[in-house]
Amino acid sequence: MSFSLRPGDVAAVTGPSGSGKSSLLYILGALEPPSSGTVAIGGVNPFILDGADIAAFRNQSVGFVFQDHCLLPQLTLLENVLVPTLVKGRNGDERERAAELVARVGLSDRLEHRPGELSGGERQRVAIARALVRSPKVVLCDEPTGNLDRAAAEGVASLLLDLAARDRTTMVIVTHSAMLAERCPIRFEIVDRGLRRS
Repeated sequence: MSFSLRPGDVAAVTGPSGSGKSSLLYILGALEPPSSGTVAIGGVNPFILDGADIAAFRNQSVGFVFQDHCLLPQLTLLENVLVPTLVKGRNGDERERAAELVARVGLSDRLEHRPGELSGGERQRVAIARALVRSPKVVLCDEPTGNLDRAAAEGVASLLLDLAARDRTTMVIVTHSAMLAERCPIRFEIVDRGLRRS
């Protein structure tokens, strides 16, 4: 099945465990080449690039949010948000962008806190800010509410939808959560290794 998403579109992908949801994200994120077909992000097929160029493309064009926030425990909240900028070297603008995103996810008063001092929902908000710090074309979320209680999950869902709408960032969200999937304007389901719009 072919599909395309526009800037600001938010799509949920559901399906049973082992159906290939995470593999789809790896392909969309230029981490794993497709066995057939093509992928284009912003009109660019990343799989025709060489190793260094594909890594640079991924860093600039794709943001990732995982079920386990993957924050570095020794870094502060702000430093964790800035991690994707280290590849190219930080500058004042990126620090300002990171601080703005931290404010937008509601954590300005926690800039110097480390992950161990934050709740699960707060850590996931930091991960979302980190995914957006390079202003990527697409953000890929793998079970972003999977480890959260209902209240925190609803907060993260609202935040993702709000940020996508404000920044016109395309988001693909793999989830087992019916609540999160139902809030996404576009929904796909993986059935028998095929993707269908639901």
